[in-house]
Amino acid sequence: MAKVELIHHELVNDLLLLQWSDGSEHALPLASLRDNCPCAACAGEKDVFGNVYKGPAQVLNEISYEITGLQPVGYYALRPFWKDGHNTGIFSYDLLFSLANQKSS
Repeated sequence: MAKVELIHHELVNDLLLLQWSDGSEHALPLASLRDNCPCAACAGEKDVFGNVYKGPAQVLNEISYEITGLQPVGYYALRPFWKDGHNTGIFSYDLLFSLANQKSS
């Protein structure tokens, strides 16, 4: 299967709209994006033995699910800037495509 590339993205209200090179389109809720943040603080990081280490659970509130900006990272990812100050999650296009397909199933 050929790798799908992100052609266009846009924030509309509480959705991240995604258009892909295979012609598919998705509307990914921002809450789903935040709840699946891949950064080390949110998702943890593994050591060589597979043990997962992460900080204390984050206390999320209404502004935790609002985006103030979205930055492309190279040609492979997007980095959201959340209103509560969180900005270390880098969402690869593969992860975004996977999350979007989970929500549309």
